[in-house]
Amino acid sequence: MVISTTETDSREILNSTFASRYVRAAIPRFKMPDNSMPKEAAYQVINDELMLDGNPRLNLASFVTTWMEPECDKLVMASINKNYVDMDEYPVTTELQNRCVNMIAHLFNTPVADDKTAVGVGTVGSSEAIMLAGLAFKRKWQQKRKEQGKPYDKPNIVTGANVQVCWEKFARYFEVELKEVKLEEGYYVMNPVKAVELVDENTICVAAILGSTLTGEFEDVKLLHDLLTKKNEETGWDTPIHVDAASGGFIAPFLYPDLEWDFRLPLVKSINVSGHKYGLVYAGVGWVVWRTKDDLPDELVFHINYLGSDQPTFTLNFSKGSSQIIAQYYQFIRLGFEGYKNIMENCMGNARALREGLEKTGRFDILSKDVGVPLVAFSLKDSSKHTVFEISEGLRKFGWIVPAYTMPANAENVAVLRVVVREDFSHSLVERLISHIEEVLEEIDSLPSRVSTKTAHVIPMVNETQGDKPLKKSVRETQEEVTRHWKRFVKGRRAGAC
Repeated sequence: MVISTTETDSREILNSTFASRYVRAAIPRFKMPDNSMPKEAAYQVINDELMLDGNPRLNLASFVTTWMEPECDKLVMASINKNYVDMDEYPVTTELQNRCVNMIAHLFNTPVADDKTAVGVGTVGSSEAIMLAGLAFKRKWQQKRKEQGKPYDKPNIVTGANVQVCWEKFARYFEVELKEVKLEEGYYVMNPVKAVELVDENTICVAAILGSTLTGEFEDVKLLHDLLTKKNEETGWDTPIHVDAASGGFIAPFLYPDLEWDFRLPLVKSINVSGHKYGLVYAGVGWVVWRTKDDLPDELVFHINYLGSDQPTFTLNFSKGSSQIIAQYYQFIRLGFEGYKNIMENCMGNARALREGLEKTGRFDILSKDVGVPLVAFSLKDSSKHTVFEISEGLRKFGWIVPAYTMPANAENVAVLRVVVREDFSHSLVERLISHIEEVLEEIDSLPSRVSTKTAHVIPMVNETQGDKPLKKSVRETQEEVTRHWKRFVKGRRAGAC
């Protein structure tokens, strides 16, 4: 969802050079036109504006898939008019969704026999999947508290401060307290020890992230599981774990098969994964799978019959397209385990090449780890004169979209750049990006420090006094002030996207 905003100085009409051969009158921007126009004109007006969008292939901020094979594109277009929820009308599409759920469940080592059906559902993304999983945890917790005659009005959930915003949405929308484990400089994922310390009798689950949005790092789900198991034994609680594998769910099974993070751990009751990230499907599909049928309360599943037959449904929305479900099934049978493994290995190889290229410049510290999602998060070793925000801005002129941001609570003074390596980010593009980063570094080095000019009104850089003595700020203090300034600057330029 995008919150609609308008520019205060924008014109109220659109003019199009090409459309003028079909349309003589200007087109209103914020009101529906009074009259129709030729289809060629409508296409040209929209196409002209869309040319100013960024190139999806060069958008290195996003984990979302930007390329699929032409054969898959054909399947997407052929099914674009099918409503996924109409199971009676489109039974084959429903069957394909069920096959995908079972394939994912077995990939995550669910304790379901090969001839049994796994419990899960396709969603519009991991955000919806997390909402559904969270609701299941909340309802299970409430049911148990009611049976015990205990209060059930103050549920909480424990996460790291590095979680994606959808967890904050879940907590706010469904009235669950969010207890966050703060980050530390040099340690940018949830600390399992501190997480378990926050668990109490009102905790509906602990959420672990397999592939942090900030650095791509996998949290230690196995250690979390062992510590939480011990606490449950000591207290008599049965606090479960949810694994948010939005980014890493299609990485770990292929690259780190011995890593224990999934349903091999008894306390893991549900897992979500984004099909439109490393599941290799265009935006609009996610998945959530439960360990067993008992982990999804029956009362959350609705049954409808007005589309032709009894149809169970557990979603936050209703109507949605079938294309992405079909595309996901295509990728599963087209690539198989071997194909996914090859692609993920290639992505990791390109991420290593980018990391090595950045290290050779001698200008960056690498924050991302070797084990995790194929991305590279890096910060400037010296931000006293120029910042990562300037580098991000400079790369725009080459077409690259590389985000710069500050870390969450307790590590806000660390500002980083992040490059997500997807399937379509080739080794030659890696080399081109490195060369452009070097050009930007050379360019900003030749310019006056924007740090001193932009932060002069925030804090004097050198000539502070304390009593009668001059006080010179340390490099660390200066960098922290610079980061705070740029954080405010970026927030001021940020679009209203959710």
